[in-house]
Amino acid sequence: MSKIILKPGREAMLLRFHPWIFSGAIKSVEGEPSSGETVDVISSDGRWLGRGAYSPQSQIRIRMWSFEKGEDISGLFFRKRFERAKKAREELYICVRTSAYRMVSSEADGLPGLIVDKYADYLVCQFLSAGAEYWKGEIVRQLEELFPVLGIYERSDADVRLKEGLESVKGVLSGKMPPKLLDIHEDSVKYKVDIINGHKTGFYLDQRDNRAFITEYAEKKDILNCFSYTGGFALRALKSGATHVTNIDTSEECLDLARKNAEFNRFDIDAMENITGDAFYVLRSLRDQARQFDIVVLDPPKFVTSVKQMMSGTRGYKDINLLGMKLLKPGGILFTFSCSGLLEESLFQKIVADAAVDARRDVQIIRYLGQAADHPVALNFPESRYLKGMACRVW
Repeated sequence: MSKIILKPGREAMLLRFHPWIFSGAIKSVEGEPSSGETVDVISSDGRWLGRGAYSPQSQIRIRMWSFEKGEDISGLFFRKRFERAKKAREELYICVRTSAYRMVSSEADGLPGLIVDKYADYLVCQFLSAGAEYWKGEIVRQLEELFPVLGIYERSDADVRLKEGLESVKGVLSGKMPPKLLDIHEDSVKYKVDIINGHKTGFYLDQRDNRAFITEYAEKKDILNCFSYTGGFALRALKSGATHVTNIDTSEECLDLARKNAEFNRFDIDAMENITGDAFYVLRSLRDQARQFDIVVLDPPKFVTSVKQMMSGTRGYKDINLLGMKLLKPGGILFTFSCSGLLEESLFQKIVADAAVDARRDVQIIRYLGQAADHPVALNFPESRYLKGMACRVW
């Protein structure tokens, strides 16, 4: 097995079991490991630190599989990790609430670069790192044995694969091709999801608990749902008695599916308004029309994907929060989110606070929000807490 020798003093994070080693921490490579191959990691003074997957084209040069010296990376290793993840989800009783949830959450479940989501009778996988790609065949074999589903579909089409030197890949890995639209349920609301071409693996599973939380405030309310995708928040609000919901999204196709989902649940179609357009421009137009809402939901895509984008991304977050606050009736509720992993929660709160000052609104945080429990946060990997949110009362 090839060995990676670290520079002096660069083992501190590994001793805290953080799973990433950046290229700048490496002194030398003994052997000629291929992309994704398992390597031993050795400190500058010769101590064995762990085993990980080698990624020669990524700044994250190694993603650690294990810190246990006797643990081989093999089919048995993946099976044990899958069994642990399956048990954790079963103990959440999540399958009682929903037919769609995250079964494996990458580093947070000890499997860097691997996402496995369950949608009814199908699994959707993302192989986002060189190591996950290297072990793809064995991973699929273990999933087939542990999860008796109709099919396993691959959605390895995220941009992060390019940083690993991997091409975008989609297609059936095992079993049947999934239907164009797959039916799932979340509590008593039904959704049609597109796991073949939809965002992420088809649906924003991480927002489940926040969609449930909006039901506490939605009755008899007029709601503005920005960056709405296929209407996740809107449908939960309508189910809970909202009088009207306005969805904003750049994709007419997504808004069409939001309307189909409303029809699927037999909601009053007249209670849903869909606006196709850039939320930044639409929000300004609504402001100029003096529109006012009881609840505004801001769930934008990732504005900060690199350190270079931090300045422009923070401006974007401030802009939409300022506009959202201006559109709220006094005492209204703002649900605001950031899924930018590089943006720390304290900075996100400061951005929203600055927006409140510029909007000249008095704002109170009534609850901090985050990702659902099937997207766990590993204490040794704080980066796994990527979804940050707040429910705010705006006066």
